Amino acid sequence: MSAVADPVAHRAAVNIKLTGLIASGSVALAILLSGFVLHEPAPYDIYMVALVGIWALFGLKLSRAAAPMTGLLVLFNIGGLIAMTQMAELADTPLYLAVSVFLAFTAIFYASVAETRPGLLPVIFNAYVVAAVATSLMGIAGYFNLFPGAEVFTRYGRASGVFQDPNVFGPFLVLPAIWLLHGLMTGSPARMMLAALPLSVIACGIFLSFSRGAWGLFAVSVVLMVGLLFLQSDSGRFRLKIVVMTVAAVTLLIALALITLQIPGVADMLSERARLAQDYDSARLGRFARYGIGFMVALEHPPGIGPLVFGKIYGEDTHNIWLKALLDYGWLGFSAYLTLTIWTLAAGFRLILRNRPWQPYLLCAYVVYLGHVGLGTFIDTDHWRHFYLLLGIIWAIIALETRYQNQPSQGDLDHGELRL
Repeated sequence: MSAVADPVAHRAAVNIKLTGLIASGSVALAILLSGFVLHEPAPYDIYMVALVGIWALFGLKLSRAAAPMTGLLVLFNIGGLIAMTQMAELADTPLYLAVSVFLAFTAIFYASVAETRPGLLPVIFNAYVVAAVATSLMGIAGYFNLFPGAEVFTRYGRASGVFQDPNVFGPFLVLPAIWLLHGLMTGSPARMMLAALPLSVIACGIFLSFSRGAWGLFAVSVVLMVGLLFLQSDSGRFRLKIVVMTVAAVTLLIALALITLQIPGVADMLSERARLAQDYDSARLGRFARYGIGFMVALEHPPGIGPLVFGKIYGEDTHNIWLKALLDYGWLGFSAYLTLTIWTLAAGFRLILRNRPWQPYLLCAYVVYLGHVGLGTFIDTDHWRHFYLLLGIIWAIIALETRYQNQPSQGDLDHGELRL
């Protein structure tokens, strides 16, 4: 009996391991491709359509705990479809809304797979670091024109990596930077050394993007992450370590900035970009003026005016995710988006200091997501691929916590699938 059972058990174990490797590899490749969005549709988009479809055929589970995110994303996109009916000419609107629906599915996908296989969380974060380092190196090479044709990795004299816009490139780099900084503060000396070099590369990419939003997002995320780490621990020794490592990390970043400023042209660009209000912000029909105009239009058109219409009328889009939700997705879409944001922040905040295996991932994703919520006041984030990744990670962990609380006993976790 045992002679038959052992080979069967062995094959089952091999199949489980092989399935895990395939799952990890496929998700890691998706995260790596998310750092390369020079043209649309990007390789990431095509790959994710196939990956989500294949995963759905083999059992993509939609958790009840993550149902609020799924339902609200559906309502958000229904609002966009209703707003589209108000348009005289559709133009590129169907494609725009198709991208919105696709990105909502990516958030649902990441929430589902990370809840089902929590071991994918370190895979996601490590692959994100690799993608960030790769695109940062491209952006740095482009900014300094290190090889022929490198200028393709810049826009408007700013590093953009393998992205269309430096204002998306910079924020994309913040989560892996925060993750590496978290490792510097909480890890062993060996891990600190491993994190320092990629962190320096990514920080340089953020700086050379000359994106005020990325700079502010990084600064706010660092402050929040350090503050939460400090609050989480009651060990005086660990708190002292956090203080020392914070000073060391800030010193390193300042040193990198000062070295970079010695390069001709960098200081001039910094002086120009560091101004609180640019000409396109405070002009007669600049960004700030369009906020007021957009709100009045939204009051007059509750179903919305349709995606991209506002920009065609006034020359530029709203550059404000809340107004964009009102105008492009109507009051229904806006209500869904606002509810989803508040729900995500409230549910995540309840869990952020709990001692769980997935707490470091939640802490880093949460502070960066919170920064993106603030950043959305000054820029449209509804088609940022990494934003939906953040959303999926947070809701996956919300679902994991629900399952954790429903375990008959804490000891069951030693044998269950909730271990990382």
